[in-house]
Amino acid sequence: MTVERYIRIFAGLFILISLALGVEQSPLFVSKWALAFTAFVGLNLFQFGFTNACPLGFFLRKLGVPDA
Repeated sequence: MTVERYIRIFAGLFILISLALGVEQSPLFVSKWALAFTAFVGLNLFQFGFTNACPLGFFLRKLGVPDA
């Protein structure tokens, strides 16, 4: 798999987890503040779309994951 694919997988997973922890109707509800993490991931994806720079991508490249 490539760096971009890992980024998409991690972003989707983190959004689903933070929604499960932040929505009151969820059986896993912890706090509404968990939704702030959803906003952070969304903002990071937005920034990644324009700059093609992502902190997770930096770490994945250091671990040897191929770009393409």
